[in-house]
Amino acid sequence: MTQPSPTFEAPWHADVFALTVALHDNGTFDWPEWTHIFGSVLAQQGCDQELDGGDDYFTAWVIALEEMLSRKGLADSEILSSLKTAWTQAYLDTPHGQPVQIKRADA
Repeated sequence: MTQPSPTFEAPWHADVFALTVALHDNGTFDWPEWTHIFGSVLAQQGCDQELDGGDDYFTAWVIALEEMLSRKGLADSEILSSLKTAWTQAYLDTPHGQPVQIKRADA
């Protein structure tokens, strides 16, 4: 018997999907709002290439979620940008196999 293929290619795909569903379930936004923003991001991201449903698709998902949270006043785009930069640097500075941690500014 063959094993079914996983629904999500990477754990972070499932995480961002679950976060979006939880935010919807909590009334943060409705599906028409989500589909409008997500559809716009997919159209922008897919103009240069065909999306394969993996990282490229879920990267678009994250961009759409950030846009939604910014529109709702729940996340500041500058703070999100600085967090991405900090995580990227922490990832690059972390030896393979070690947990990635952002260094605190006050440390």
